[in-house]
Amino acid sequence: MTAVPGQLSSTADSAAAGPGAAEEDLRALFGQSTAVFASLAGPEHLVETANPAFFATIGEERARTGVALVDLMPELAGQGFITLLDQVYRTGEPYTGGDVRVILGAGLQAREAYFDFTYEPRRDAAGQVCGIRVLGVETTQVKQAQRLMAEHRALLEQIARQAPLAEVLDGMARCIENLAPQEVLVSVLLADPDGRHLRHGAAPSLPDFYNEAIDGIATGEGVGSCGTAAHRRQPVIVTDIGTDPFWDDFRQLADQAGVSACWSTPILARDGGLLGTFAMYHRTPRAPQDSDLALARVFAGTAALAIECHHSEQARRAAEARARSAHDELARVVRVERELRAEAEQRASAAAELAARMRAAAAAQAAMPHPEHCELGGAPGCTAPAEIKIADSWGDAAWGCSAHVEEAILNVRSVFIASEELGGLAAYLRR
Repeated sequence: MTAVPGQLSSTADSAAAGPGAAEEDLRALFGQSTAVFASLAGPEHLVETANPAFFATIGEERARTGVALVDLMPELAGQGFITLLDQVYRTGEPYTGGDVRVILGAGLQAREAYFDFTYEPRRDAAGQVCGIRVLGVETTQVKQAQRLMAEHRALLEQIARQAPLAEVLDGMARCIENLAPQEVLVSVLLADPDGRHLRHGAAPSLPDFYNEAIDGIATGEGVGSCGTAAHRRQPVIVTDIGTDPFWDDFRQLADQAGVSACWSTPILARDGGLLGTFAMYHRTPRAPQDSDLALARVFAGTAALAIECHHSEQARRAAEARARSAHDELARVVRVERELRAEAEQRASAAAELAARMRAAAAAQAAMPHPEHCELGGAPGCTAPAEIKIADSWGDAAWGCSAHVEEAILNVRSVFIASEELGGLAAYLRR
């Protein structure tokens, strides 16, 4: 018997009027509910009645009654649910499960879901178990929201403790890929400071050759999804790369990477500046749902926070490095200035000491008696009056007559007329 879409299906109830009335009450209560309801009969667990939510959950193409549950949903056989139904039918004891994971469907149509459910035994007029009522509420969205919050909190903690940007972005990409109900490949590109090019940030599931090929792409109208989104500062949704003109230059590359759709969201700073792009790739052409766009907005905001914190930390470290460099340079200058000052003081001290010695020598020479006769006559001697004093660079000095002084100046290297109380050359010229 085939169910009419949107209505609860049923077969003739062989139980007594009491239990039948109870079933009607349940049908009235759960008939249009978002809660899943099904009434199973016999040890084979034949689907006797079910509400639209049940068939919507398992797939409208399987909306049939009078069929054993395991035949209607063969994927349940290996997940323990049929075993639990057998247990409840055999013991008559109800069973309740909370937040239970179940895989619905098979192959490409398979999806992960979570349920809170109860198996309650049905009894006939004699009190014997004749079937099982299945009541359930899907908690998949709640579970995903909890996982999203937990993952998002972990990312914020990473950002707060200043984890490396590459680590944060890679973790974010993997988080989204795990949370998405359908396969998605996430990419984050980072804008150059001038906003004209995009650099690889994170893309853990895209092929390396693809990441290398798009690393450094320009921002501009028609440059794929990401280049265009960066240029427009608005999301760009390409549902089919194979036909979209934005991908004319990258279509062959995308085909090699096995991607057929790309939704890109710009990552913007608080002042509106471009920080990068956040992209979600898909293996088949696909348009986003509201939940997809919401997920992109949430994580684009998270990526913006991570990138801005990274930039702020880089600026802080650069400022600290400049301050340290300036401090070190100032310390070097002060050290050199002190060394120069010390050297100047040493030279001044040495000059003062030399001047003192010269003054002492001059005083000693001044105290020496002036010779009466020329000292430059050599062995024969000279009786001429000693009129002029000469000296050399070695410090030797002598008095002589003008003739012998001239001879000494011509023949002895480095001899000069010594000045004694402004007497030397001036006295010689005035002689």
